[in-house]
Amino acid sequence: MNELPVPIHYKIYTLRGKQIMLDEDLAELYEVETRVLNQAVKRNSERFPSDFMFQLTQEEYTNLKSQFVTSSLQEHGGRRKMPYAFTENGVYMLSAVLKSKVAVEISIEIMRTFTKLREFSLHYNALAKRLLEMEQKNSKEFRKIYALLDELMAGAREADTKVMGFLRGESDA
Repeated sequence: MNELPVPIHYKIYTLRGKQIMLDEDLAELYEVETRVLNQAVKRNSERFPSDFMFQLTQEEYTNLKSQFVTSSLQEHGGRRKMPYAFTENGVYMLSAVLKSKVAVEISIEIMRTFTKLREFSLHYNALAKRLLEMEQKNSKEFRKIYALLDELMAGAREADTKVMGFLRGESDA
């Protein structure tokens, strides 16, 4: 499998409370045209219930394009139809429909990426919960920490006002 130009996790978005991948991104990863991918899905529509795949609304597509300026969405200009979004289960089902070696290899990598994102989310949530518990138990100490962080941030802002040794706004004269 060739090195991917953009890591898979950059092609996973959250929409309607689900992590999804767009048909155009999947087609790029699977090295097929978006039209070919969607035709394969239509031929096997019974494998793709609404919790596996759904079509974006114009508003959702516009919001995605505006939020992810550097994403591949910018490269896919004029579409006649709104893109399809595939959930993790839908992506897994695609590997059964697109049987090429590339599709199988990419599907494995995508599944691994979804798993890593889920694990990260669990660790992040556990850390956030632990911090909240510590803050509730030690609110006085946390106030000291927050005050120290504020001082550090003020120092960082002050340093930001200097540009290559000169204060902003100073003239060359």
